[in-house]
Amino acid sequence: MFPAQQGYDRAITVFSPDGRLYQVEYAIETVRRGTLAVGIKSKDGVVMAVEEKSRKLQSGSVSQKIFQIDDHIGVVAAGYIPDARMQVDQARVAAQSNRLVYDEITTVESVARKIADMAQQFTQYAGVRPFGVSLIIAGASKHGSELFLTDPSGTYLPYDAIAIGSGSDQVTEYLEKNYNTDLSLEEACILAAESIYLISEDKSDFDHIKIATVNMSTHQMKRLTAEEIEKIASKAKNRETKDTKTKSE
Repeated sequence: MFPAQQGYDRAITVFSPDGRLYQVEYAIETVRRGTLAVGIKSKDGVVMAVEEKSRKLQSGSVSQKIFQIDDHIGVVAAGYIPDARMQVDQARVAAQSNRLVYDEITTVESVARKIADMAQQFTQYAGVRPFGVSLIIAGASKHGSELFLTDPSGTYLPYDAIAIGSGSDQVTEYLEKNYNTDLSLEEACILAAESIYLISEDKSDFDHIKIATVNMSTHQMKRLTAEEIEKIASKAKNRETKDTKTKSE
């Protein structure tokens, strides 16, 4: 005889007796198994960083998990990345429509709400499945740097710093101890690199780290070059070494 929950995890629109939607929970588990993505706000802007494990012959020049929505808004994803591309495409259409209709740029929260609404719709109709991806949406606005998280349930929440994907619980605990609102953009980049090194198996190289920023002074998203990431990674390693020595003393 099948366990009781198996009668409910086949239909997305049916709640189990204990009030759970199993398909949504499975989608959230897909996010937990994805590679790490980190978002960090600073006084000068916002940082997005991801760990991308490339194959030997794969070109590392193009990031598969960092997306640009508009000049001032970027996204990093964890989970099933093809689903992320679908959500990003919808967000881009919404951002461009806002420019055409209202002649002004869209807000970061509007993009987060658009994606969350789309995700929520895929939790209440038969014949579809939830999106198996979470997005960290970061950008600049007249109110300052902004950072939002969306998940497969359709929830969206603002954060100062957040991590999603494999090892995110450990990284979130690290961010809670080391984050402060006075970080510069460079310091936020270093903290993001430290967060990836914290859980990554590859601690000797930097090719698996991709970083993008949105600067408050320019309101422009920028993908950091390999040379810039190497400098940040070196500083992250040096700081980690100093912290290790201090603890041992």
